Amino acid sequence: MSTAAFGFKPRDFDRVATERRTQTISRPSVSYWQDAWRRLKANRRALISLYIVIALALFTLAGPLLWRVDPAAQDLDQVSQPPGLPQMAVIVDPYVPWPGVTAAPPAEAAQTPAAAGPAALRLVEPATTQAVRIAWDPGPGAAGYQVYRNIYDPEPDGALGLPVAEILDPAQVSFEDRLDLEPVPYWYSVVALDASGAEADGYTTLRVDTTRVISAAEAEALGWIDDASTLAPGDELVLPYHPLGTDYLGRDMLARLMYGARVSLFIGVVAPLLFVVAGIVYGSAAGFIGGRVDQILMRFADFVVALPFLLFMILFKVAFGIGPGESGVLPMLVALVLLAWPATARLVRGQVLQIREEGYIGASQLLGARTGYLVLRHMIPNTMGVILVTLTFAVPSVIFTEAFLSFIGMGVAPPTPSWGSMSNEGLRTMLTHPHELVFPAIFISVTVLAFNLLGDGLRDALDVRMRGTE
Repeated sequence: MSTAAFGFKPRDFDRVATERRTQTISRPSVSYWQDAWRRLKANRRALISLYIVIALALFTLAGPLLWRVDPAAQDLDQVSQPPGLPQMAVIVDPYVPWPGVTAAPPAEAAQTPAAAGPAALRLVEPATTQAVRIAWDPGPGAAGYQVYRNIYDPEPDGALGLPVAEILDPAQVSFEDRLDLEPVPYWYSVVALDASGAEADGYTTLRVDTTRVISAAEAEALGWIDDASTLAPGDELVLPYHPLGTDYLGRDMLARLMYGARVSLFIGVVAPLLFVVAGIVYGSAAGFIGGRVDQILMRFADFVVALPFLLFMILFKVAFGIGPGESGVLPMLVALVLLAWPATARLVRGQVLQIREEGYIGASQLLGARTGYLVLRHMIPNTMGVILVTLTFAVPSVIFTEAFLSFIGMGVAPPTPSWGSMSNEGLRTMLTHPHELVFPAIFISVTVLAFNLLGDGLRDALDVRMRGTE
């Protein structure tokens, strides 16, 4: 029956608008590694640690190309200089030997015991880092004099400091000091000696402020200027700049830290790469084969864990013919590679034991996949998360091990710089020049902390149980 029979016309029927609802994806699908990178970026500590690791790599590789200073070059005019602005030196004439000052002792010297230091202790000429020349008046009864030098005022407790001269001629009433002079205040004390060589009770002290100087010929010999004739006495010369100071031999700390980073990071990266690869191969074979072979392989790994690392380090040094005072980088690498792989092997074995029970492994076997294909195509790629985390945690451990061995003299030996050997050298001057110890210690601490935080972030980012979560 048509619609016309009921009195309806076609125009009486309008098209009904329908709203078609479709299911939309709220977030685009991402791969495992893209999702891991997203979660790593959300971890602020891990991301900052990653930037620090990248900065350390640039410091190690590009730093020596920008800061072209020989780490072995000794600047004896700037020994143990703290960090600061460039130093200035005044040009002076070359050193000329000084005959000294003599004076006849008082007539009653033989009868009068020496009871006090000489009077009127004075500077003969302005004190410089080239020489400090002092003189005094003869003391009554003095048969000689003992001269001391201190970097502190001896008045509070009578600590006169370092004995720098013993003068047994009572007529000699002067002293010239040229022993490792620096542009700092010194206190010179002179004590009279009696006929038996005993010191008198009193002393006379003089404070001396030294000025940094250098001759034009010395500056030319050091390569600081091209022509000595261009400078005259009284001119000022800007000395080579050491932004992080110098060590006890005047070597640039920044250059030594850069080259020391090459040694420390080379050992800290190459050794973990080698023993992690060894652990991957060993653990994959043990986990995939399983059974009795697995038990035998893992018992051997337990045996390797029980071997003492330090003892084998000493044995390898003897085997390689490395004597005391020589760098033991190669024995250290060999010892680490041979003894540090069981931890990685255990982790990889556990992952492989779990993965080989998955359904896609059985399907691949039914399709004719060989053992090598299964291990390389399925098992190892699915354990990459654990491997990367293990590698990231192994790097700071090896860096700390290298620093410890170099610190005790069994690793990298001077003059080859490494952070551990630099810390050992800085320990000698820790109280007077702390920057020689502080800077390498800071680099070791920051590097170890950065790799540990990065490894912690990677462990969370690569955890498949957290994939897709915010």
